[in-house]
Amino acid sequence: MFEETLVEGTREELNELKSWLFKENIRLELERNELKRMEDKLLKEKKQFQTEMDEVNRRLVIERKRLKQDEAFFDKKMEILKNGFAQLEAERKKIDHDRIMLEAEKNAHNSYARQEKNMELAEMLFQGVNSQLALKKRYKDLIKMFHPDNIAGDHEMVLVINRIYEELKQDYEMGKRA
Repeated sequence: MFEETLVEGTREELNELKSWLFKENIRLELERNELKRMEDKLLKEKKQFQTEMDEVNRRLVIERKRLKQDEAFFDKKMEILKNGFAQLEAERKKIDHDRIMLEAEKNAHNSYARQEKNMELAEMLFQGVNSQLALKKRYKDLIKMFHPDNIAGDHEMVLVINRIYEELKQDYEMGKRA
């Protein structure tokens, strides 16, 4: 169609075609400029996006590093706590052991003190006995008084009385006391 108009067309048609080509050329130039402007804008946005992504990645690396440090710090704290609890448990066991030992020592001391007291009392109860017959009579009387079946009975006292009686009886049999 253009070729026909160029070869056979009138001046007016040629001017019209020329005008149309000029307008089309301007329109294409404007579109080229618009495309160039859009390309520049797109490149600028791409560059800005890349910059932002680099910043985000940098922050992400920093945050990951900080998170690893926090995890390591937490692990150290946890280890310290575990060691502290283990130490507290060991100290608690030692204190329990010491308390048991102290209680046993206290009971042994109290038992020894009671035995000493009972020994002194039993020796006083046998005081003034000067014969084997008097010893036997005093022994029977004391056993009746302190027998565990009685209301005021004392088993430990009976053991002490028996022991002192046996010692005194042996002394009289060997002739140490007369």
